[in-house]
Amino acid sequence: MYDRLLGSSVNEKLRIVCIRTAIFGFLVHLLLCLLYQLEWIGLSEKTSGLFDSYLDSLYTPFSIFLAYEVYELIRTIPKSFTNSIGKQFEIITLLVVRDILKRLSDIDASVSSSVDNSITTLAIECIAFVVLFCTALFFNNAQREISLNTSENEDLDNFIAQKKQLAILLLGVYILVAIYSLSTWSYSLFQGDGSTNRMIFFLDFFTVLIMADILILLVSYQYITDFSHLARNTGFILSTVILRVAIASPGTSGAILFILAGCLGSSVLLSGILFNKKEFRSFLESE
Repeated sequence: MYDRLLGSSVNEKLRIVCIRTAIFGFLVHLLLCLLYQLEWIGLSEKTSGLFDSYLDSLYTPFSIFLAYEVYELIRTIPKSFTNSIGKQFEIITLLVVRDILKRLSDIDASVSSSVDNSITTLAIECIAFVVLFCTALFFNNAQREISLNTSENEDLDNFIAQKKQLAILLLGVYILVAIYSLSTWSYSLFQGDGSTNRMIFFLDFFTVLIMADILILLVSYQYITDFSHLARNTGFILSTVILRVAIASPGTSGAILFILAGCLGSSVLLSGILFNKKEFRSFLESE
């Protein structure tokens, strides 16, 4: 079932669909922005925020790419805990980029009296993007996880199988949360409220994702005896909890929390890498 729903062949087909859908969505959104600028369509004050700037058209393709990245995250869960945490930072990086683009479109259409505060928040969000981007790259290029201290290879196979089961369950939750978020937002849109923010879908999904990370950590206690490995994973979960709080925090406070989460995740990963190198050198010297 994992191969059917989350295998490489399915992922490749979904990636192509995602790219084509993103291009189509971008062109449609751009066309609607053009029609609104020409005053060929009339919208409510709240709904017009989606079309009052051509930069708003970038919101659609980024949202589609984010949806695909969440699917990619679920696929990485059985492979490596470190890789899945790194994927979470990649998603948050794209989420911050989408927020920055939306803020730029708002600044472009805002009055001069509100520009100063918007630019301050924008500057901090750009710093958050750089920190998150570097953190995602660091995780992506980090060494593979330390071999698990298991007495039998069967234990490792069982652990991977359990994580695959969790990934399938998480995929089902992802679909349900996505349908709920899209339907509630669409209903609000038809009611004249077209407001968008990063809490839509991501706040609920990251709450579930944190529970899944904690479950993986608890299950890993059956197979892992290395304290540094367990402490490192606990630090990773702490950084994801901060990410979840940051999603719900608007403006500057959210950007600062994103920076904190990136610094914490990078520090924990770096400490684990340095410790493992030192431990390996000590082993060679003892030989």
